Amino acid sequence: MATESIRPIALDEIRAARERIAGTILRTPLVKLQLGSGAPDIRLKLENLQPINAYKLRGAANAVAMLSNSERRRGVWTISAGNAGQGVAYAAREAGIPCSVVVIETAPESKKERMKALGASLVLVPYARAWAALDERAYPGMDGTFVHPFDDHNFIAGHGTMGLEILEDAPDTAAIIGGIGGGGLVVGVAAAVKALKPNIKVYGAEPETAAPVALSFEKGSPQTFDAWQSSFVDGAGGQSAFPRMWQRMKDLIDGSIVVTLEQTKHAMRLMAEKARIVSEGAGALPLAAALTGKAGKGPIVCIVSGGNIDLAKFCELIAND
Repeated sequence: MATESIRPIALDEIRAARERIAGTILRTPLVKLQLGSGAPDIRLKLENLQPINAYKLRGAANAVAMLSNSERRRGVWTISAGNAGQGVAYAAREAGIPCSVVVIETAPESKKERMKALGASLVLVPYARAWAALDERAYPGMDGTFVHPFDDHNFIAGHGTMGLEILEDAPDTAAIIGGIGGGGLVVGVAAAVKALKPNIKVYGAEPETAAPVALSFEKGSPQTFDAWQSSFVDGAGGQSAFPRMWQRMKDLIDGSIVVTLEQTKHAMRLMAEKARIVSEGAGALPLAAALTGKAGKGPIVCIVSGGNIDLAKFCELIAND
């Protein structure tokens, strides 16, 4: 199947996606994080409350719903550290079609078990091999219809539905921050938000161990992050900025804020203490970024992209903060 050409995500497509996935996803709440006087005004978009505990269900549900009958008959497969795999598996199960996932072998056991419970067949591979397969859009033995977990127009349009909800619930928003792995989340949200309120800033957030998009903004072209390291932030932070995603991001989002792993742990603990929210590392990146002050005083919406983390690991991370 030929790779689709890149074009802007139209507001009408995002609105249509919203209608299409309304019966599958949860319209998640936006809650204010009470940090006391002098702190930035921060609201949390709780995508960790989706049926798969992650935002990826929005894109997956839209992408799978828009497959042709012949594409569905072949079954679907994707590549994932866990959340996209759950999203595609959930949508495939709803559609009654088989699903396979090429999974990064270091993904948390909780994510692997959830994918299996949703009926997906798993193939475990090293991170670098999975990242290469994302670029190649192929993997040996996978012969169904490939659903790319971020470089897919319909997937991104599904994520844009978050932007519509944010503007309805917080029309005074000044900035929105979302974690970046491949970039589909921030591109979708920015496409929706900037079509309606172009003055709102949309930032990515990346961990210091894996920040190719911030480097790409610095250099003005898509970069590979040579100092890449794996960490507990398994759902964000890529080895490189994909040229196709960079093309989508460079004129649409307002940059990417890099945070330390310690700042990310602190954000995880803060959400647990102040709002009783369990967030995975990637879901805490936006709050960590907001607390740096680089996105202004607010109102800032931080997208808590997911809460799929082994609870023992979560307790260990926040206890050591």
